[in-house]
Amino acid sequence: MNVTKAPPAKENKKPLEFKLHSGDRAVKRAMFNYSVATNYYIMKLQKKQEERLQKLIEEEEIRMLRKEMVPKAQLMPFFDRPFLPQRSSRPLTMPKEPSFGSVNSTCWTCVFNNQHYLYHINHAHA
Repeated sequence: MNVTKAPPAKENKKPLEFKLHSGDRAVKRAMFNYSVATNYYIMKLQKKQEERLQKLIEEEEIRMLRKEMVPKAQLMPFFDRPFLPQRSSRPLTMPKEPSFGSVNSTCWTCVFNNQHYLYHINHAHA
């Protein structure tokens, strides 16, 4: 005998009452956003005030510097007369021969002659 057992009938249960905290969280979040916005606004106002004060100080410093400055303008050249350069009173420079004689002659030839250069490195500087 094959008797199929039916699953037991479920009782009609009422869902439990539960409370969502989303309303409370929304109020707290709105308060937080307001406090952040007010802090940002206050900081912005303070920054503007500091910049305005700094600008006033710089302008006052510039004004004082301009009062203290003495203009040192150069005279305008005269273009109605021709320019005639004057000869210098200093004596002329007398040219001198370079003194290559004081340099060791073997060292001078080292630069131009590779064989002598190798000989010079091996023997003369030893």
